[in-house]
Amino acid sequence: MFRRLYDWILHWAETPYGTLALFILAFCESSFFPIPPDPLLVALAISVPQKSFKFAFTCSVASVLGGMFGYFIGYELMDSIGRPILEFYNAMDKYDYIQNLYRKHDAWAVAVAGFTPIPYKVFTIAAGAFKIDLSVFILASAVSRSARFFIVAGLIYRFGKPIKSFIDRYFNVLAIVFMILLILGFVILKGVL
Repeated sequence: MFRRLYDWILHWAETPYGTLALFILAFCESSFFPIPPDPLLVALAISVPQKSFKFAFTCSVASVLGGMFGYFIGYELMDSIGRPILEFYNAMDKYDYIQNLYRKHDAWAVAVAGFTPIPYKVFTIAAGAFKIDLSVFILASAVSRSARFFIVAGLIYRFGKPIKSFIDRYFNVLAIVFMILLILGFVILKGVL
């Protein structure tokens, strides 16, 4: 099943809609959607390594804009939309803790959430709900999300063909590792925070 999904994602690089699909996925993931854009970014960059940085830029811009949308949800629509999203991710019990993180380290809390597998959307919504400085939020989001996506793009640009061969050869193991990291991000959010 994952192999078919991987092949389907790779096909987007051969269509005129690949970049648009990446933009939409990165935007949605930053504000409410559970699937991160990294697999599509990797697939597109592997298919066309010379466009790796273009894909990373698209992903970064969309992610920051999606984060701003998440901020808006928290700022203006916390009770009607933000709370149900946070409840979906079982994050309401960590709400006060996240608020304390923002009081002590607002930019750092956003940056860590933006770079790691911790579900970023929880922090974008909380940032709006706690009304942290929007310019600090945007700057921290831009730096952390861009770093994350440009590191991936740089590796693929540098090692494109060997990485594609490596992924093709060890796809099942890598899919399991990716799922573990994704689940670990949710566990960290639920348990540690």
